[in-house]
Amino acid sequence: MKDNGGTAVALVGTTASGKSALAHRFSREHPGVEIVAVDAMTVYCGMDIGTAKPSARERSEVSYHLLDLVEPSEDFTLFEYQRCARDATREIWRRGGAAFYVGGTGLHARAILDDLDIPRQYPQVRADVEERARVNLAATYEQLVRLDPLAASRMEPTNERRIVRALEVTMGSGRPFSSYGPGLGHYGESRVRQVGLRVEVEEIDRRIERRFRSWMDEGLLNEVASLVADDRTLSRSARQAVGYRELLRHVEQGEDLEICVNDAITQSRRLARRQRSWFLRDPRIEWFDDPDEAATRIGNILNGPDGFVRD
Repeated sequence: MKDNGGTAVALVGTTASGKSALAHRFSREHPGVEIVAVDAMTVYCGMDIGTAKPSARERSEVSYHLLDLVEPSEDFTLFEYQRCARDATREIWRRGGAAFYVGGTGLHARAILDDLDIPRQYPQVRADVEERARVNLAATYEQLVRLDPLAASRMEPTNERRIVRALEVTMGSGRPFSSYGPGLGHYGESRVRQVGLRVEVEEIDRRIERRFRSWMDEGLLNEVASLVADDRTLSRSARQAVGYRELLRHVEQGEDLEICVNDAITQSRRLARRQRSWFLRDPRIEWFDDPDEAATRIGNILNGPDGFVRD
């Protein structure tokens, strides 16, 4: 956060692992602990049911941050998310509270917890690079080798997405993409202690299906339909939200609803596996199978020297 620091802890895990319920209970029982949502989609207004946002009652019991920041028609970059997270954290610390980072979006977690140096986006540059990459990816990669050989060495010559992003930043910012940090494969000393809530894959699969079908009963389809009603548009990032993008096929293209629901469940399970793999790569996370044991560790961190963030 680039200031004097304060008290903080993080709770991570896959979707449907129970981390949100644990975090809410813990914060309700420990006044002054405020939840900072680590989620790429809860920033969007109107996307409530399918992102498992806390209810109005829950928000009256515990302070939540980084919810409902923008309309779903707007793109919201990782750079903007990090800026808002920094602001929210400083405000919590100013009041003498503790920041409790909770979520399952791994890249957003790294942006906050490791205070990554995140480059901005340069849409016009990106459009030009994307066009050249479509025509000749090999030549585009060779350009990256010339401009930023270190960045080029960190990626495969066939990884179009990463090549385009590296060139976009290098050309748009005027500094090498590699100068923004050693990459996500590097895990430095912990700034914020992380507790992980671990649940067996089979149980996560069962929970995902139960939860998604309960969301349908609660009106998720109507929520999705309202997002594109009256010629409203969804941003590219909002449209990628798992569960929403599958139901949008029914709303906009008339695809069979049960097929879309089953696909949403399948994609949610795949998301959980990607999240699991992401977090398991981080050796700094302390894993717990028992939510009560995880809560005890969280309390010990916040009440001990490990809870203090030093920048």
